[in-house]
Amino acid sequence: MLKRILYSIHRVLGTILSILFLVWFLSGFVMIYHTFPKIKTKDKYQNMQVLPNSVPSIDSVLNNLPKDKNISSISLRIRYNTPIFEIVTNDSVYKISIDTTISLVDKISYSQIESYAKQWNNRNITKVDTLYELDQWIQFGYLKKDFPIYKFHFSDNKEHQLYVSSKTGEALQFTDKDSRFWAWVGAIPHWVYFTSLRQDSQLWSDVVVWLSGIGSIMCLGGNILGIYVFYKQYKNKKKVRTPYRKFSYKWHHILGFVFGLFVFTFVFSGMMSLADVPDWIVKTHDSTIGGSLYKSQLHIPSEGYPLSYQKILSKYPDKVKSIEWSSFGNIPLYKAIIGDSLYVFDASSDEVVNLLLDKDAIRNRLSKTHKEEINISLMTEYDNYYVGRTDHLALPVYKAEINDADNSTYYINPKNGTIRYYNTNLKARKWAYQGLHSFKFKFLAERPVLWNIVMWTTMIGGTLVSFTGVWLGFRYLKRKIKKLKRYICSNKSKDKNNPCQ
Repeated sequence: MLKRILYSIHRVLGTILSILFLVWFLSGFVMIYHTFPKIKTKDKYQNMQVLPNSVPSIDSVLNNLPKDKNISSISLRIRYNTPIFEIVTNDSVYKISIDTTISLVDKISYSQIESYAKQWNNRNITKVDTLYELDQWIQFGYLKKDFPIYKFHFSDNKEHQLYVSSKTGEALQFTDKDSRFWAWVGAIPHWVYFTSLRQDSQLWSDVVVWLSGIGSIMCLGGNILGIYVFYKQYKNKKKVRTPYRKFSYKWHHILGFVFGLFVFTFVFSGMMSLADVPDWIVKTHDSTIGGSLYKSQLHIPSEGYPLSYQKILSKYPDKVKSIEWSSFGNIPLYKAIIGDSLYVFDASSDEVVNLLLDKDAIRNRLSKTHKEEINISLMTEYDNYYVGRTDHLALPVYKAEINDADNSTYYINPKNGTIRYYNTNLKARKWAYQGLHSFKFKFLAERPVLWNIVMWTTMIGGTLVSFTGVWLGFRYLKRKIKKLKRYICSNKSKDKNNPCQ
C-alpha cells in the first residue's frame, strides 16, 4: 500500500514538475558564472562628484537645525553640483547646502538627472523611457516609491541601459545586452524572476517555497522507491541491478539512485534560501540580539568627534566624494568614499588614521549586549560560516563566540567594523541553504578546482535525472490521453458526428 502511494506521488508530481526541475538544473550551470544584473557599488562610486576642499565646520551646519532635534545620521555628498549635508532626525530629513541654506524638499529636475546619466556612458542617449510600471530589470516592489523611473538607452555596442529614480536621482540599475542575455537563460528561470510575480515579494517567496517544497516531497518519494527496488531485486535474485528493461525507465532508476539524494538536497536547499528554520527544530532564544549590533550610535559633533572631517578633505584633496558620520560602539568613525573605494577612519583622535579595531574595542561593544563570557580570536582562515568563494570576504577578522543560549557568534572586520552574526538557528540555515545548494563551506571553498568538479558532476547528474523524468512524464501523459480518449469514445453514441468513428 505504501509503495503504491509513494509510486503515485512520485509519478504524478514528477510529471508536473519535471520540466521545472530540468530548467532549474540547466539554468544552474549559468548561475555558477552569471547572476541577475545588479548595479555595482564601484560604478556608483566612480560616477559620484568630488567634494570641494573648503567646507564649513559641522557645528556651523548643525546650528541651522531647529533646537532639540535628535539626530540619527549625518552625511555629506554632491547632489547635482551642490554639496549637500543630509541630516536625518527623529521626525524629518534636512538637506543643507554648503552655504548653510536649509531645505526640507529636494526637488530634482529632469535636466539634472539627464546630466547625471551622461556620466555613466560617454555615448549618445538614443531614447529615454518614463516608467510608471516595473519592468524585467527593476522588478522589485519597493522601487515603486521611485516612480517615475527614467530608463536611458545608450548607443554603444553593448547597448547599456540605465535606470534612474526621479525621487532621489540615484541610479537603480545598469545593464548591458550580455548581462540581460545571461539573466534570461540563468537567473530569471532559476529564481522564477518574472516581473508580474517578483514585484510582490511575499507572493514570489510563497510560490518558490511551495514549488520547491512539493518538489522535495516528490524527490524523497523517488529516493525511497529507488532504494526499495534495488533492495527487492537483490533479495530475490541476489543481484544489484535495476529490474527495468525499457531504456528511459532503466536510466531514470539508475541515475536517480546515484544522484537522487543530490537532487533532493538541491531542491530542498532552494526552498531554504527563502524559508527560515522553524523554532521547533532549532530554537532561537533571543531574536533581537543580532540586530542590536548593527545599529550605530551617532555621537554629537563635534564633541564626540575629535577628528574634524575637514582634515580628511585636506589629506585627500580633490578625491573625497562623500563623508558619513558613524560609530562602532564608543568609537566615532567617518566613512568616506575616496576615488572608487570606501575608507573608514577612526575619529577618536585628531589625526587621520584608518580604523583598526582591537580585541578590547570589540569586547566593549559586545558587552553592551552580552553579559555572558566572550571569547575573541583573530581568524586568518575561513571557517564554515565565514567563508568566501566568489564574494571575497575580507581576512583577517575577529571571531567572537558568546556562551549564551543561542551560541551567538560574530565575525567583525577590524578595518571597517562590519559585522556578521550567527546563532544556532542561522548556522543551521546556512548549512540547509548555502551548504547544500552551492557547497559553500570551508573545505571546498579553499579548493576551487575540486569545487568545480563536484558542482559540475552533481549538476550534470541532476540534469540527466530531470531529463529522463521529463521523457517519462511525456510518455505517462500520452498514455493517459489515449486512455481518456478511448473512454470518451466508448461512452458516446455512434452517430455521424462521433469523432471516434
